[in-house]
Amino acid sequence: MQSKSLPFIIQKEEGLYLKVFVQPRSSRNQIAGVHGDRLKITLTAPPVEDRANRALIEFLSKVFGIKKSAITIKHGETSRKKLVRLEGVPAETVITAMDKSAYI
Repeated sequence: MQSKSLPFIIQKEEGLYLKVFVQPRSSRNQIAGVHGDRLKITLTAPPVEDRANRALIEFLSKVFGIKKSAITIKHGETSRKKLVRLEGVPAETVITAMDKSAYI
């Protein structure tokens, strides 16, 4: 089920999915708001040798307080537009992190 007010959050039986737009080579790792229908996340890592994907998983792990193994990039490994699955994270946690403009 996808929220109309937060189109980047998709709740399914097997977990919470986030539609994200990643901007690599930024000045800091942060949740930077919304980009279209996706959560925009900026990362300092470059988009080479899977570094941005690893940085995204590490960043989300810190923001949501979950293990890296609970985060899976389901689609978009080589794209800025990604679909990320989070195990054990309620939608409210995503909203709280956005409200805090999570900088890590």
